[in-house]
Amino acid sequence: MSTAAAAQAAIQQAIKASGAIVKIEANDFSRMLSKMDDGLVIEHHGKLFFKDVYKYSTSYKGFVFYCKSNEKITIPSRLESISARQIWVPQ
Repeated sequence: MSTAAAAQAAIQQAIKASGAIVKIEANDFSRMLSKMDDGLVIEHHGKLFFKDVYKYSTSYKGFVFYCKSNEKITIPSRLESISARQIWVPQ
């Protein structure tokens, strides 16, 4: 197996291992956070062509949710948050 084929196989296996990631709109993500009693939110702030881009991820009721927004989402203080250097979502 070539190096490129091995790398592609590893990527495919990582995607399978990550399970389903549900992409939702920022307002739906914010509404979901308001329903959570506790949990962890991973957030990332970056720039894309001089514009602010915020990415968020959390798990809720057994699913992993992800959203991208041009505006910062307020995370309720009862939830723990971690600032990540990067959030990558398989395509």
